[in-house]
Amino acid sequence: MQQKVKEILNSPQGVGIVYFIGIGGIGMSALARYFKSLNKEVSGYDKTETTLTKELVIEGIKVHYNDDLNLIPKDADLVIYTPAVPQDHEELNYFRDNNYAVVKRSDVLGAITADRFNICIGGTHGKTTVSAMTAHILRHTGYGCNAFLGGISTNYETNFWSSENETCVVEADEYDRSFLKLSPDIAVITSMDADHLDIYGTEENLQDAFVEFGSKVKEGGLFIGRHGLKKLSEVKASRKLSYSLQNEAADVFASEIKIDEGGYEFSVQVAGNSISNLKLKVGGMHNVENMVAAITVALELDIDTDKIREAVKAYEGVKRRFEYILPPQKQQPGHYVYPVFIDDYAHHPQELKVLLKSARSLFPQRKLTVVFQPHLFSRTKDHADGFASVLSMADDVILLPIYPAREKPIDGVSSEMILNRITAKEKHLVQKEEFLKWMEDHLKNINKEFGEVIITAGAGDIDTLVQPLQKIIYQA
Repeated sequence: MQQKVKEILNSPQGVGIVYFIGIGGIGMSALARYFKSLNKEVSGYDKTETTLTKELVIEGIKVHYNDDLNLIPKDADLVIYTPAVPQDHEELNYFRDNNYAVVKRSDVLGAITADRFNICIGGTHGKTTVSAMTAHILRHTGYGCNAFLGGISTNYETNFWSSENETCVVEADEYDRSFLKLSPDIAVITSMDADHLDIYGTEENLQDAFVEFGSKVKEGGLFIGRHGLKKLSEVKASRKLSYSLQNEAADVFASEIKIDEGGYEFSVQVAGNSISNLKLKVGGMHNVENMVAAITVALELDIDTDKIREAVKAYEGVKRRFEYILPPQKQQPGHYVYPVFIDDYAHHPQELKVLLKSARSLFPQRKLTVVFQPHLFSRTKDHADGFASVLSMADDVILLPIYPAREKPIDGVSSEMILNRITAKEKHLVQKEEFLKWMEDHLKNINKEFGEVIITAGAGDIDTLVQPLQKIIYQA
């Protein structure tokens, strides 16, 4: 299929009109922006309007939200869809039944990048941040790259950019085995925790797919894996490096880590040498480790260490990855201390664990309130115990109903499965439409001298509550 896509893209008549089914997805929108940058006519469908689809419209990309054959371009040269789209989608089936060129996002991304120098970063969590950090370092230092990210870079307010340098930084998505369509010169694996078991069946099958991904590194290329991950020894690559937060058994690791105003100052040790005085203003100790991985890539590309240091200092993060909506304030006697408000995409127990541990370490004396929206019925069913155990680390837990995404309900599976197993001091199940009123009442009783940490987390539409909640906090 990838070869077919390359033939379409390189055909004499070319591709002038591109249509996306599921254009609001983070990976799909990056591809839409790619084709728009080539001055193609780009449009698409998505189920709901979001901040991202609104931005696409502002950029000149038409988007509609009804599955309606009257709204599609009947002269489309290329139709790109995401596997999250249901198989009974009328538009998708019209294009298929009428012999249009209909291809998956992963095949298009694989075809676009096949003949370039590719830095492909995968992992069940951490991949978006490491991809954004790596792409930022390459861009900020002047090395240059094309970036296809799974999140919105705060520095550049986009998930795609292009460069004259043929190097590509690509977030490698494991869902539907999409990452196996890529051709990495440098491959990074950040994690391999059990996820997408609706696709893989077992955790071992998932890990085997990651091994296959890492083994796709081209001859003479480099594989970089997080130290301690299972099965990394099975990756077939001529050159390998491991990285870690602080484990000195790794090839590259951080040292001398100090908390600095909600961020960190640290050094990186590599091959007996040290890069000192690195300053990262993004919260979460896991982000120091993520930056170690990105720095490892930059060093492989022989980027000057002084330029790397400057790029790290300038890095502002990724939207919804330990994102400070309201950053920490310095306490002043007699002054109201606003809660620290963090928004995060965490939707797997391990991601939540890292998120909550990081918040605890940064703000040990503050009450920790977590608002969590479970994502997918299948994931909730598979990980209810894990979610409950991790959420019990908080002082107060507010659960929203499950966001179904592409799934239909499963009998007996609901947010109550998690709620009933949580042992936190306070726990609540709140309907999404009632949440803001609930928070208004909650904020009347918070400690205004020491503040509180409020975290919103989840991969569904909980992000639509962030701005309204921020406004309520300011008015409290």
